[in-house]
Amino acid sequence: MAPLLTDFSEVKGQEHVKRALEIAAAGGHDVLMVGSPGAGKTLLARALPGILPEMTLDEALDVTRIYSVADQLPVGTPMIQSRPFRAPHHTISHAGLVGGGNIPHPGEISLAHRGVLFLDELPEFGTRVLEVMRPPMEDKVVTISRAQGSLTFPANFQAVGAINPCPCGYYDDPVKPCTCAYAAITKYQKRVSGPLLDRFDIQIEVPRVDYDKLTSDRLGETSEAIRLQVEAARQIQRERFRLQDKPNPIACNADMRVAEVRRFCKLDETGESLVRAAMSQMNLSARGYHRVLKLARTIADLAGSETIQTPHVAEALQYRSRGTV
Repeated sequence: MAPLLTDFSEVKGQEHVKRALEIAAAGGHDVLMVGSPGAGKTLLARALPGILPEMTLDEALDVTRIYSVADQLPVGTPMIQSRPFRAPHHTISHAGLVGGGNIPHPGEISLAHRGVLFLDELPEFGTRVLEVMRPPMEDKVVTISRAQGSLTFPANFQAVGAINPCPCGYYDDPVKPCTCAYAAITKYQKRVSGPLLDRFDIQIEVPRVDYDKLTSDRLGETSEAIRLQVEAARQIQRERFRLQDKPNPIACNADMRVAEVRRFCKLDETGESLVRAAMSQMNLSARGYHRVLKLARTIADLAGSETIQTPHVAEALQYRSRGTV
């Protein structure tokens, strides 16, 4: 249950990736990291739970119930109080990820409820397994149907994917040349569908770390310091959504529906112009447009700003500026 966590201060370089993960933690956004092998994607993913806000009592009870039903509640642990970190292998079956069995049991996406679901080597997962992720990423629940009836399990997880740009992993690498044929690169990238990629709010490149940064004694900001900033941003969001009387309460910016986006993500004239230009240049879908606004709202919350300013919009757009390569 307890993952081997890494403190952010121990991760050398990758400051822009750390910033992206801070934003992801503050707003509950899904993240896709793209980079060559050994760049630190897995290390960064395992550092993410250390900056997530502490679970509320209701969240802890939800997670504990799921683990109890799945018969995975640790011995001597009456209540799970730390956010789950699940990292299934790419050989996992459809039922293992979603849940199933004659008597349906929760799968990995439900066991990651209120925590992190880390999918390393994303294109290596089966196509059917990946595509089944799409509805839970939107609806935050998963329904398993059997002849006797249907069961619905909660699945409000934060997805973190890691992907190499090509089969050998070194496409566009500044040091090591890529050995893949162009057709092999294209086929590899198409294993992850466009609709699934579009659901990742943040898509960030993780470059190779140079020697000077690797050997430097300088430590970065600690996970605890970052977590305090994340907690402050989450508190702003709790106050914002406190009066939203809905059957499915909103916990963070990533959970906002269209009505909340329209109400809480208003842009000024300059911001509108920037997004309008980005819509045509980046071919943003309607989903992509709303996700940019949610990201900008989170960035503004981290900055303690009541309104979304143009720099917040610009930073949000840079996380949607590329696909997988």
